[in-house]
Amino acid sequence: MELKEEIVELVNKLPNEVLGELLQYLRQVEKTTVQKKRLSFNLNTILTEDRELLEKLAK
Repeated sequence: MELKEEIVELVNKLPNEVLGELLQYLRQVEKTTVQKKRLSFNLNTILTEDRELLEKLAK
């Protein structure tokens, strides 16, 4: 929790002019993280369900 508190403290010190840009950046990071999780899950599903097919394709 210490890290979040430090981030909040820093954000509270920022001028309002930069908060919009910071918010856009954080939303972009959040979206990317969700997309990476989804891609990772999908890849895991493919590797698990289609193992035999992947082995055939590798030969």
